[in-house]
Amino acid sequence: MITLDLVNTLALAGIVLFVGYGIRARVPLFARLNLPAPVIGGLLVAALITGMRQRGLTVLQLDTTLQAPLMIAFFTTVGFGASVSLLRVGGPAVLVFLVVSTLAAVLQNVLGAAVALAMGQNPLMGVLAGSVTLTGGPATGLAFAPLFEQAGVHGAAALAVATAMAGIVAGGLIGGPIGTHLIHGLGLAPGPKGTSHPTVMAKVAEEQLGDPSPRAPAGEDVESYVLLKARVAILVAMWAGGWVSGLFASWGATLPAYIGAMLVAAALRNLDDLTGWLRLSQKTIDDIGTVALSLFLVLALMTLKLWELAGLALPLTVILPAQVALVVVLSLTVVPRVMGRDYDAAVMSSGFSGFMLGTTANAMANMGALVERYGPAPRAYLVVPMVGAFFIDFINALLITGFVNLFR
Repeated sequence: MITLDLVNTLALAGIVLFVGYGIRARVPLFARLNLPAPVIGGLLVAALITGMRQRGLTVLQLDTTLQAPLMIAFFTTVGFGASVSLLRVGGPAVLVFLVVSTLAAVLQNVLGAAVALAMGQNPLMGVLAGSVTLTGGPATGLAFAPLFEQAGVHGAAALAVATAMAGIVAGGLIGGPIGTHLIHGLGLAPGPKGTSHPTVMAKVAEEQLGDPSPRAPAGEDVESYVLLKARVAILVAMWAGGWVSGLFASWGATLPAYIGAMLVAAALRNLDDLTGWLRLSQKTIDDIGTVALSLFLVLALMTLKLWELAGLALPLTVILPAQVALVVVLSLTVVPRVMGRDYDAAVMSSGFSGFMLGTTANAMANMGALVERYGPAPRAYLVVPMVGAFFIDFINALLITGFVNLFR
């Protein structure tokens, strides 16, 4: 048996990550569905290990010591994105869309728990197949899996990945038809062909909220200094977050390891918005978060016990269609109505179905297909990524924590 230490395991994870990118580039279907490269590569290794296990072979032992720190680092960067000033930039439409998304996440958990109970399962299994993996995606699912495992959900990690992958596929498939139906069914016309729209949320933050101008002490390289400052800010938030999580634990609250760090990061971000003391670059922090997320996902997936899914197949075949139906109903009725019943609202509904079942990438792909055919939707391109990429992950983590403590 080959035993890899911490550094070797991380190196292997990096190789597997780029194998995932290579596979996605060569399989157009994977690219169209926005399947994350870390998931593709990690699941490939997990499948190989599972196949060898079925033959009585155990040939690889991995050191996953860095898995938890990478996960906490990613969610700390999510905390830094929870800016009240950024929410203000988007105006009332962003707040309304965030409220709708939050209520939808609550309904996903209520529906999942109800179906699980009706099938004689732990209600937390339904919560795990709810906003944890659908609104949250594979990263949130794998991050919370140990907590659900401790609460009695056997095979939580495998269940999280299976549900998240199914959600990504569903979110990529239904968004376009939903938007098209609304545009034709309600007779919604697009705005002027010349209307411009931001396509990347970082551009909105930089141009409308304003990332601080990078500065560095004399003699220091600006880019290196900005990167160093962002890394230290993340580490400090993780350090202080450990104390916050310990405080919550002393009060008897069951929380995932990253909640404290995420809350500290949000406090630091909003303090920086008010005072400008830290002058942190959100783009740099997001880039660090992307790296941490990719490596965390690969590490978590390479050690996934796929064989634990066998006993969960039947409940999933009932819960997942119910969840898809819920999002379809909300996308066709509630979202277009509260967001203005116009063309932009139809495009937002398409994006809503994407990130409430899959990821923000699904949402952007859904909306991109519509605007390419019918014309630009500037309000949708402001509202959807701001909620999907910045705010819903933060709120969803708090919602999940509440449901875990409710059903535990």
